[in-house]
Amino acid sequence: MDKNFHHTSYATTPRKRVVLLGMHNFFSLFSFSLPKICFGTITGLVVIYIGLIAVVMSYATLTIEFSQSVRNDEAKVATLESRYLKIVEHTTAIDYAAAGYALPIAKIFVPAKSVTALR
Repeated sequence: MDKNFHHTSYATTPRKRVVLLGMHNFFSLFSFSLPKICFGTITGLVVIYIGLIAVVMSYATLTIEFSQSVRNDEAKVATLESRYLKIVEHTTAIDYAAAGYALPIAKIFVPAKSVTALR
């Protein structure tokens, strides 16, 4: 054999990596290990938990506002009802004969079965 000829094996020669579009470390970013998976899961659950707390708090706020508006409306209805009852009491207490009104001459009763235009 020739002294200048060197036979190299594939195990000792360094191999060149083929880099496609600069993505030679693409899979090293997504190395899956148990601590990373657990940390990601816990982080996701904490975010979901905080979101659910926000939803429940906003629902509670809306419920309280609705119940307060119902109470306010009930108070308004009670005020209107008391005014109406005072007016009815005043109207009932008037002596119509003293005010110049005459009693009706004939009394007409409404039939038991009402007749409407739809029948």
